[in-house]
Amino acid sequence: MQIARYRLQASIHYGLLDGDRLRRLPSTPFDGLVPGGQVDALTDVQLLSPLPAPRVFAVGMNYRGHIAEAGAQVPAMPQLFMMPSTAVIGPGEAIVRPHEAQVVHHEAELAIVVGRGGRRMPADRALQHVLGYTCANDVSERVIQNKEMAYGCLLVGKGFDSFCPLGPVIATGLDAAHLRVQATVNGVARQDGNTNDLLFDVPFIVSYLSQAVTLLPGDVILTGTPSGVGPLVAGDVCEITIEGIGTLRNPVVDEAT
Repeated sequence: MQIARYRLQASIHYGLLDGDRLRRLPSTPFDGLVPGGQVDALTDVQLLSPLPAPRVFAVGMNYRGHIAEAGAQVPAMPQLFMMPSTAVIGPGEAIVRPHEAQVVHHEAELAIVVGRGGRRMPADRALQHVLGYTCANDVSERVIQNKEMAYGCLLVGKGFDSFCPLGPVIATGLDAAHLRVQATVNGVARQDGNTNDLLFDVPFIVSYLSQAVTLLPGDVILTGTPSGVGPLVAGDVCEITIEGIGTLRNPVVDEAT
């Protein structure tokens, strides 16, 4: 099933996508997935980020193809970092290249949405804590990122407002081990990978992170990007497509003066 978060007039709701309709949930998907009797037309709503202000964790250098592309050393453990919740935007919202931007890249990523919290989850039970998956674009300012990483840190290069688009829906019941992950810019293919190229798979990532951090319902974990990352400039339209989830589409603009 596919879960959407959306605005209808002045109200925000969750609903289950059913063709061109949304079967409204009485609360959040973390409280249950049984819809009430209200149905909203997809054409009448604005899709939002599937989560309003999530904690966002991310894994770097987690696709073998991207590791080779970057000429990087194969990590012995997940390379984790965090992004502020203010980086999160939804479908159709603009990725804003900040005044400081020199080289901004897209990164198509499968994002895990935690459904049931916990700590020290074994890998063989980690998927029981996953609600589903959504598309993510781990937008990166490379000049700042590389300067930070030279000192062993990473925040600003990944954390500008609007640098973490999510959506368009949370999809449940997917086999995250075999999903095609694509990115296009202005309709031209840039990235075309598959999660079977992940160095650390979804159960391992969830379990590994939970050894240190108590995961909470609504947490988001980005799993890394396949090869083919590339530049974004104002006027571009970037689309991230993952099978079983759909397409996350965002225009790119420069920050207003």
